[in-house]
Amino acid sequence: MSGRIIDNPEEMETDISRVASSRRHGLSYVHKVGVPPKPNLLKEITETVKETFFHDDPLRNFKNQSKTKKLLLGIQAVFPILDWGTSYNFSKFKGDLIAGLTIATLCIPQDIGYAKLANLDPQYGLYSSFVPPLVYAFMGSSRDIAIGPVAVVSLLLGSMLQQELDPVKQKLEYQRLAFTATFFAGIIQFVLGFFRLGFLIDFLSHAAIVGFMGGAAITISLQQLKGLLGIKKFTKKTDIVSVMRSVFVAAHHGWNWQTIVIGLSFLAFLLVAKFIGKRNKKYFWVPAIAPLISVILSTLFVFIFHAEKHDVQIVRHINQGINPPSVKEIYFSGEYLTKGFRIGAIAGLVALTEAIAIGRTFAAMKDYNLDGNKEMVALGTMNIVGSMTSCYVATGSFSRSAVNYMAGCRTAVSNIVMSLVVLLTLELITPLFKYTPNAILASIIISAVIGLIDIKAMTLLYKIDKFDFIACMGAFLGVVFQSVEIGLLLAVAISFAKILLQVTRPRIAVLGKVPRTSVYRNIQQYPESTKVPGILIVRVDSAIYFSNSNYMRDRILRWLTDEEEILKETNQQKIQYLIVEMSPVTDIDTSGIHSLDALFKSLQKRNVELVLANPGTMVIEKLHASGFADMIGEEKIFLTVEDAVMTVAPKMEP
Repeated sequence: MSGRIIDNPEEMETDISRVASSRRHGLSYVHKVGVPPKPNLLKEITETVKETFFHDDPLRNFKNQSKTKKLLLGIQAVFPILDWGTSYNFSKFKGDLIAGLTIATLCIPQDIGYAKLANLDPQYGLYSSFVPPLVYAFMGSSRDIAIGPVAVVSLLLGSMLQQELDPVKQKLEYQRLAFTATFFAGIIQFVLGFFRLGFLIDFLSHAAIVGFMGGAAITISLQQLKGLLGIKKFTKKTDIVSVMRSVFVAAHHGWNWQTIVIGLSFLAFLLVAKFIGKRNKKYFWVPAIAPLISVILSTLFVFIFHAEKHDVQIVRHINQGINPPSVKEIYFSGEYLTKGFRIGAIAGLVALTEAIAIGRTFAAMKDYNLDGNKEMVALGTMNIVGSMTSCYVATGSFSRSAVNYMAGCRTAVSNIVMSLVVLLTLELITPLFKYTPNAILASIIISAVIGLIDIKAMTLLYKIDKFDFIACMGAFLGVVFQSVEIGLLLAVAISFAKILLQVTRPRIAVLGKVPRTSVYRNIQQYPESTKVPGILIVRVDSAIYFSNSNYMRDRILRWLTDEEEILKETNQQKIQYLIVEMSPVTDIDTSGIHSLDALFKSLQKRNVELVLANPGTMVIEKLHASGFADMIGEEKIFLTVEDAVMTVAPKMEP
């Protein structure tokens, strides 16, 4: 315990003299702590619910409006396009057209590769970039987010689905389960948004997300070694040990040198293109069109030289035409219903977390508000509709959204443009992908996900908060060495562990007076601060609930015991008053009041008086309601620590 004790500090004597002088002249020096009127139970519950679910006051625009206007505002709330669409003009369309065409060149080759990650035929990736973006454009509130399949969700969905069904031997059932999972992912997302429960996804900390995404990027990249090296027999497991064992076992007879040359050559090309785009923002279009150029060139190479005859694996076939209906293929009963719900719930929450994070990032960059609950409703609706039109879980893509932003998108119309390009691709161009080598798809995926490994963010976490870094590494290592599901579970578990640790073990600081001021601060932060002789001042930096009340009492008593031992050894004045600074204590429950009561009784046995300083509205209200304020005496509750010290210091025995 740091801080210095001054037996007879001059400034203390001056302050005490000032207080005494004020009292002799009949002046009021100490302000009494205000007690709010007793709350109405119904009003208190209503305000709590409102602050929890409607903190942004979503109905404020409906106040004092006619019924017709309210109806119009309600429709615009569901379909924001009807709001901003009235001011849409040709200038905005030019930006959206360029952005839409640019992200379309990026999404088409990515979609084919991501579908393979989900163990689905290539056309399902394209389907998922046709219908969902159209739905989102009408219902979403983000101007910048680009919708479609993403690598992390594709891998997560594929790894969970193949635990239930074989994607090759049970292909039809596998596809049906994928649509079922997508349907329930949409339902979960919609329900969270409709009932304004979006705050639940905030329980997954930023540190855990950074680790999870980084681990998923490593896992996805390792999975692409099958296509990059031309390996035919490959493990279905995703952990690094199983994957690397599968790679090295196939080294003598399973690798194909032509495939390796194609894959590594274009991977180098894609990484150079990405480097150029990152170095100079004016060349953002270079990494955007590089994947499509790679697909075109590699497909021509395979076609001209018939590389498929030399065991270079190719796409071979993509169904032509727009999305076929799939409503009848969703499992609404049977054993796969619960499996579909479980898989969909996990994939849907991950997709939701990624989309909201991306949307908020770009909204902050352009300085506009993003309604998280509306976003969830929009994302949920598009996935519900998508599940009925042969799509799997779609969400916001960071790489595409970044390109969309840099290409100058103005509204969600860029998603419509991208969707129409995908439509033309499905109708006219898919046969041309027949000779596209799998190696190029692997290269595109690796170059796309490598940006998810955020070393800079991990380093910053280590510098700022070691527990956050542990959470990040736990999620990262869980994904890399076990599975995506285990990594996600670890991410959630560590995030909750951090919350529990902070709630159950709040910080309690000993305060001292900063020289030449009336301010009392933590003596560890301000070592020059002075302790007041005979008085121990502590501050509780948390609400006091059942989860931490016993710890709070025990920790304060331990501070008192330690301080008394030090004073006894140095023959200084013993502690006569314990002042608890309560300004950070936002609330207290019955367990907290019982602990204060126990603390009060323990102090009485030690001949130490309990004094409270600056309790907040909720706290003072409950202290009076419980009778605790009367027990210790209202004269022991002060507005500030300074008031408390100036009042009790003259009363202390020498």
